[in-house]
Amino acid sequence: MKIRVCFVCLGNICRSPQAEGVFLRELAARGLRDRFEVDSAGTGAYHVGERPDPRTLATSERHGVPLPSRARHFVAGDFERFDYVVAMDRSNAEHLRRLARNESERERISLLRSWDAAADGDEVPDPYYGGADGFENVFAICTAGARGLLDSLVAKHPELR
Repeated sequence: MKIRVCFVCLGNICRSPQAEGVFLRELAARGLRDRFEVDSAGTGAYHVGERPDPRTLATSERHGVPLPSRARHFVAGDFERFDYVVAMDRSNAEHLRRLARNESERERISLLRSWDAAADGDEVPDPYYGGADGFENVFAICTAGARGLLDSLVAKHPELR
């Protein structure tokens, strides 16, 4: 049985595809890729079908991390598909909580930075209206969060060890 994780931001073109790509890299590095289903989505449907923002793609390419997905909209039915729904900020987490149909679905929602013990905040900042340095910052934050999430999942699921 696969562990299913979905990373969520607003438009699904900057932060969540970055987190998805970094998490996939971490899984591959630990030989766990086949034990997970990983995706990303947006709480808004603004960019459905689009590739990630060119600045997100450029940042990922500099770090050798492919970004496989296209933007899609997170819908209530996705709670049936994913065990962990990882939001990039409080606003998107709250949107997901309102979309959830019951407490079990709400319990699946977390913030990416909550998985990083060294985080100096609880949100991944949206780099969309800023410069290239914001995208590098998001990459570093997503890397730390993805590693913390994976460490926690390995500890929680003995079948992964």
